[in-house]
Amino acid sequence: QAHLEESGGGSVQAGDSLTLSCVVSGGMFSRYAMGWFRQAPGKEREFVAAISWGGSRIYYADSVKGRFTISRDNAEKTVYLQMNSLESEDTAVYYCAADKYGGPCRLTTEGTYDYWGQGTQVTVSS
Repeated sequence: QAHLEESGGGSVQAGDSLTLSCVVSGGMFSRYAMGWFRQAPGKEREFVAAISWGGSRIYYADSVKGRFTISRDNAEKTVYLQMNSLESEDTAVYYCAADKYGGPCRLTTEGTYDYWGQGTQVTVSS
């Protein structure tokens, strides 16, 4: 059983940057594919970005492509989401998720993931 804990959220202005981190304890992080999802008020949770266990496959939602970067540090058991050029539409609770089978298929699908963090709030003011 893995435990995921996100950090790095906050309130920023449009155009600013933030980096989210997700530390994984327990389980075998180096074998997990990792994903980021977000849920805005009144909306369903949506896919943001994902990375396969070895980092060879990376996926982004069209809405964040070119602005967000997902990366992982297996030694630190941490996955990151670098978010640049933030927009008010990026305001949401951001969740980290782990797929214990490592991907690389269906990583854009919420149901693929086995473990979830509690989320971290990102608020972007225009």
